[in-house]
Amino acid sequence: MKIVVLDDYQRVARSYAPFDALPDAEVEVLHEHLVGVDELARALRGAEVVVAMRERTPFRAEIFAKTPDLRLLITTGMANASIDLTAAAAHGVTVCGTASGAARNTAELTWALILACRRRVVTEDRALREGRWQTTIGTDLAGTTLGVLGLGRLGTQVARIGQAFDMRVIAWSENLTPERAEAAGATLVSRDELFAASDVLTVHLKLSERTVGLVGAAELAAMKPGAILVNTSRGPIVDEAALVTALTAGSIAGAGLDVYDVEPLPAENPLRGAPNTVLLPHLGYVTDATYRTWYEQVVENVVAWRAGSPVRVLSS
Repeated sequence: MKIVVLDDYQRVARSYAPFDALPDAEVEVLHEHLVGVDELARALRGAEVVVAMRERTPFRAEIFAKTPDLRLLITTGMANASIDLTAAAAHGVTVCGTASGAARNTAELTWALILACRRRVVTEDRALREGRWQTTIGTDLAGTTLGVLGLGRLGTQVARIGQAFDMRVIAWSENLTPERAEAAGATLVSRDELFAASDVLTVHLKLSERTVGLVGAAELAAMKPGAILVNTSRGPIVDEAALVTALTAGSIAGAGLDVYDVEPLPAENPLRGAPNTVLLPHLGYVTDATYRTWYEQVVENVVAWRAGSPVRVLSS
């Protein structure tokens, strides 16, 4: 049995996954991201089992058609918008997941980005290394307004941390009720008020047809000139071109981003040169505890599938 593990950027899959529980398996771990259906198909030739890390690599009908040996596809997490589950089933491929991971991981990173932006951490770090001392003036969080776009499991954790910073917390999402907002320590406001009133606007919506481009030019124009935008959810929720324009024009004060339309972020993407940004390579879920759980469950999934009783099966 051949197993291919994709997108092991940090080269840690073998240290986390107990592959010795599969003594007869040939395990190949790939460290570079594969682009394009043909390149991916060549890399997966002969593989019965493929392990995908989150949504880094799309699996659509065309790739299933080009990988006839594939029988088990495992994704970290219990949902993956990059996998066409209907196409997988049509090609006889079982798709399994792992525990989704703790929301606190991304909530903590969200606050790392907020603090880095508001206190100019990256700018001051670079200046100090270049021999300069105190080049910027930070802005306080206490007494300002935190706007949470999407008050679900993750947004609620971010909102509660905002209270600890003595921030006023407001929130909006399409189906949010005043009672649910109050339970999270937030006040439900209209969508327009969320953008207009927030000093820090943080995005925590799921990516769907109705959320793609939800934060566009009009929404960014409605924000305060001193406000910052933080996105640790999914890149396409924020219109990248509109965000670059707003940052370049100085119509908002900055942005902290962990997610992008295309990942890894292409070298030519204008966000790389946009002012007042803190950019991270989609690290929200990348922690020791999460990786340990995911990779251990990957092997559990293989063992259960080989025994004829697959676990954590995803279906369309």
